[in-house]
Amino acid sequence: MRIAGRPPVGHGHRRNSVLVGAAHVGRFVSDFIKKNTVLCIAFVAALVTSVIVKPDASECVSYIDFKTISCLFATLAVVCALKNIGFFTKVSHVIIEKTGNLRLGAAAVIFITYFGSMLIANDMALLTFLPLGYIVLKETHNEKYMAFVFVMQNIAANLGGMLTPFGNPQNLYLYSKFNISTGEFFLIMLRPFVIATVLIGVCCLLVKSEPMKLDVNDGKKLPGKRTAIYIVLFVLSIAIVFRVVHYVLGLAVILAAMLFLDRSALKKVDYPLLLTFVCFFIFAGNMSRIGVVNDVMSWLMEKNTLLFSALSCQVISNVPSAVLLSQFTGNYAELLLGVNIGGAGTLIASLASLITFREYSSHNPQKVKSYIGIFSALNFGFLFLLLAVEMIF
Repeated sequence: MRIAGRPPVGHGHRRNSVLVGAAHVGRFVSDFIKKNTVLCIAFVAALVTSVIVKPDASECVSYIDFKTISCLFATLAVVCALKNIGFFTKVSHVIIEKTGNLRLGAAAVIFITYFGSMLIANDMALLTFLPLGYIVLKETHNEKYMAFVFVMQNIAANLGGMLTPFGNPQNLYLYSKFNISTGEFFLIMLRPFVIATVLIGVCCLLVKSEPMKLDVNDGKKLPGKRTAIYIVLFVLSIAIVFRVVHYVLGLAVILAAMLFLDRSALKKVDYPLLLTFVCFFIFAGNMSRIGVVNDVMSWLMEKNTLLFSALSCQVISNVPSAVLLSQFTGNYAELLLGVNIGGAGTLIASLASLITFREYSSHNPQKVKSYIGIFSALNFGFLFLLLAVEMIF
């Protein structure tokens, strides 16, 4: 028998359960947006432009460059497998242990990230080597340099990756879209790469040269056979990028190998990055079909492809800039330079910058403002110097 005016037994419990469930969903959505801000923006951009243009399913599919997506997935999967066996950490530890002082240790971490980004892509280089930078500074009680080292690792990843077609995601896309020859690609990117190398080396001198003792060797050995197989698969992923092996065949081999050897590597692939590409492909395809946008973009790209593409990165990031602007110009050399140099600058100029910011803020949430200050000073310095050299010569 129910007393009048009193809710049924269990009603309050169900209501509380609903509220708790809603709170969990809210936190999940909030965390997802924070971790995948660029993906969310890309999705909204694709959705809004699709409402304007109203493409059918076949048109949306035609926008997507499946070769770029396949190459990126294959490379990321193999890199995740190598990371799982501790390959990159092991190599890094050996190098760090040989340095002897703080300046050389910091320089080693920064240049490992720099050269590592050429082989494993800038995002993966940061995910792999930022934790190493943290360990080096924390275990030697030099946390005061953490913001500087993290920012320099970020710059190193963005600018080191520009030398190879698979070093930055936008490179992979432009290399494929415009069918750029490997030799021409290296020639286009060589000058800014050399200048960036010198500038990064000079910046490393800002770290004091003082003794540093580091003991991070855990004594674990790499699994010989598995390491050898993964290196072969990594070479295969590079062969796919350089068009030596057809991407469908290469992708099938790598996927089959990962399913057999390390399924966890497939789970750790940066799928939000892949989905970001898909969304931006759709967004760029839709934008190219809007008459006014097409006219304005084409006019701007004709005026100064290098400058406009670099500035575009500061607002919508380098990957979407490459995808979008490639619809309005055939000047792939200046576009390639612009979207690589433009990766330096604002916090949203590169996806890699957001990864670095997220990693730093997780360790030092109370020092975010000072980090942004150091980040802006160094990044804009690199941006202006590299742009000035390219525009002069």
